[in-house]
Amino acid sequence: MSDSENNQAFNYAASVDCIEQRPATERQITGQSPLHHADLGTVAQAQLGQTGTVQLTELKLLGHLILRGRLDNVGFTSGVKLTLGLELPGTLQMVVDGDISIRWISPDEWLVVVPGERSYEIEQALVNNVQGHCAVINASGGQTILRLQGEDVQKVLQKSVPLDVHPRSFPIGKVVTTVFAKTQAVISRTGDQQWELVIRRSFSDYVWLWLQDCSAEFKLVITEQ
Repeated sequence: MSDSENNQAFNYAASVDCIEQRPATERQITGQSPLHHADLGTVAQAQLGQTGTVQLTELKLLGHLILRGRLDNVGFTSGVKLTLGLELPGTLQMVVDGDISIRWISPDEWLVVVPGERSYEIEQALVNNVQGHCAVINASGGQTILRLQGEDVQKVLQKSVPLDVHPRSFPIGKVVTTVFAKTQAVISRTGDQQWELVIRRSFSDYVWLWLQDCSAEFKLVITEQ
């Protein structure tokens, strides 16, 4: 393919419109989280007031935007900073500002998590502001986040991942994409006894059942977002 054909193809791709996944219409379609069928809200209500050494909360229906680009592309990095007010984090790091966070995934990939109702607005802004060879992908429907907190969460993770999750090796703010049981998760430590797992929709049932099983020796309590 000639350079002119390449440029035409690139320009065409860059001009494709985003699709509003949660349109504001009179007949708004209510989204369902990957664990909607588990009815965690009802479980949380039944356990209201209980305390446990492992607490699980699904951070559901958030916006998940994947960014692909190079750090040496100023048009990309400055566009992200202009839109989100955050610098792209370095290797194995995450940054947070209010209800927006950016997780490092690989040398040219980041996951941006935003409020679900703002995902289309922010996606459009990113598409308009970033420049050069880069990509913005909305993966909101294909992922969810499970927040685990409590004094025994580290023990649950030690059963589930092939990593050293001790604080000396996994400090607050670190992010790793790794094997979780027999699937994959993006794991970040967000507090002294708090972790977040970004999991794929297709494996959400498996992860939910796994967490129940490997938390059996502890007290697992479900809390609402």
